[in-house]
Amino acid sequence: MRFDILTLFPDFFPPFLEEGVLGRAVKKGILNVRLTDIRSFADGRHKVTDDRPYGGGNGMVMKPGPIYQALKSIERTGDDVITILLTPQGRKFNQAVAWDLAEKSHIILICGRYEGVDERIISGHVDLELSIGDYVLSGGETAAMVVVDAVGRLVPGVLGGEKSNTEDSFEDGLLEHPHFTRPRNFMGQDVPEILLSGDHERIRIWRRKESLKRTLEKRPDLLKDRDLGEEDRRLLKEIEKLAEKG
Repeated sequence: MRFDILTLFPDFFPPFLEEGVLGRAVKKGILNVRLTDIRSFADGRHKVTDDRPYGGGNGMVMKPGPIYQALKSIERTGDDVITILLTPQGRKFNQAVAWDLAEKSHIILICGRYEGVDERIISGHVDLELSIGDYVLSGGETAAMVVVDAVGRLVPGVLGGEKSNTEDSFEDGLLEHPHFTRPRNFMGQDVPEILLSGDHERIRIWRRKESLKRTLEKRPDLLKDRDLGEEDRRLLKEIEKLAEKG
């Protein structure tokens, strides 16, 4: 998969792309991430990429010309290229969106700055506006890193385990169950005995129950209007009865 990131601050990204899972995927060529400096397409000695908004108001707006030229400079690969603007006004990014984007072979990410991007870029050259949350960042660079990380790890070969990404939190709409590893006892706390039993079916049910319990406690909104199966309904009733007993 190829990512092209259009940004005024390309130096933000190399450390992020050189470490961990993504770093290994980039080195292996599974992920191809290219950085384009929008400022290099600006005119004049000072390479100005922003200007005051027409109609007045506070702040500055990113000029359309440099972004358009930066987009033109990118060679599209395949027929499923998507151009995304990172903006607080965009569609909320979640795991379902990440899976949709993982089906693409080429993703172009535009990192907004200042008060935003000239509307003519959005209306004429952007396929999707995307937001990573209901808050405002200094720029789209941080959001671009989130998208690259969340989408990139879904690409086959990026993670070590075959099922690693399908068992994460939010994959089936629930939070993930607790995890334990060695040592068996840590500062007086033991690993739950059921995880040492070797009984895979009991372990599966325990993990599912803990997943439901954790979701109910931390993110009950994820259970609202959710179509639960018979097993999940039974486990939730058990959880609620235990909660009532205190």
